[in-house]
Amino acid sequence: MLSDEEREELKAELVQLEDEITTLRQVLSAKERHLVEIKQKLGMNLMNELKQNFSKSWHDMQTTTAYKKTHETLSHAGQKATAAFSNVGTAISKKFGDMRSHSIGYSIRHSISMPAMRNSPTFKSFEERVETTVTSLKVFFRRRSYEEAKEE
Repeated sequence: MLSDEEREELKAELVQLEDEITTLRQVLSAKERHLVEIKQKLGMNLMNELKQNFSKSWHDMQTTTAYKKTHETLSHAGQKATAAFSNVGTAISKKFGDMRSHSIGYSIRHSISMPAMRNSPTFKSFEERVETTVTSLKVFFRRRSYEEAKEE
């Protein structure tokens, strides 16, 4: 239990702290008003501050290790996918070119039936290349997922 003297000292200290807090709030409020006046004179407004904060936050995020690793991984995956699709496109063009040269004077529709075309060595080769590309992409993305999970 507190003595009467200790109780009175604590009450006096409490009143003093409350007065100091009130004074500090008044000083802070005055400084905030002064800040607003200076910003208005400089032509700064809320929208400009938001833009600056957003730009700084975006820059800060781009410099993080996680962002750099993600960007690098996605960029690498995009390059691999682009190369794979390019290979598929080249293979398709070549195969159709081969089929066109075999059908001299006839359209593909007239020169070869669909079942016969599916069983042709050209189509089989094309099919294998597509399957290989798809498999390579699956392995690549699985490996990336595994590496990322391992890093976490």
